[in-house]
Amino acid sequence: MDDIPGYVRYCFNTGKLLFLALLVSGGIVLQILACALYNNWWPMLSAITYVLLPMPLLFFAGSDGSSMFSESDNSWVNFGKFLTGASTPGGIAIPSILIHAGVIGWAAFALELSSFFVFVLAILCFLWMSDEDSYSML
Repeated sequence: MDDIPGYVRYCFNTGKLLFLALLVSGGIVLQILACALYNNWWPMLSAITYVLLPMPLLFFAGSDGSSMFSESDNSWVNFGKFLTGASTPGGIAIPSILIHAGVIGWAAFALELSSFFVFVLAILCFLWMSDEDSYSML
């Protein structure tokens, strides 16, 4: 990608950011639709996990994303990875508990799960984009 002019790389990177923004906003829309369509706001509990999920890595691993994938001897970074991994199933567990208890319907459950998978896809796309680090080449 070194032989491509700078303005083309800039447009390509802008398109990737636009795709990422569309994924995140689509996940938010699905989350709100799961609540608003059926006039039941209990499924919004799983949104708490989306907010709390990156907190252990922000607090313990710091701001560089490279420490998330590398092996480290720092016990705080490993503790942050553990807390993040332990809280990830909450995005699926909360709607599953709500459907089992009869609080929400199957359609709201399907919208909640699709919202979770759209958010996971957005996170994977973000990690792929930040791994390339092509913004430093502009």
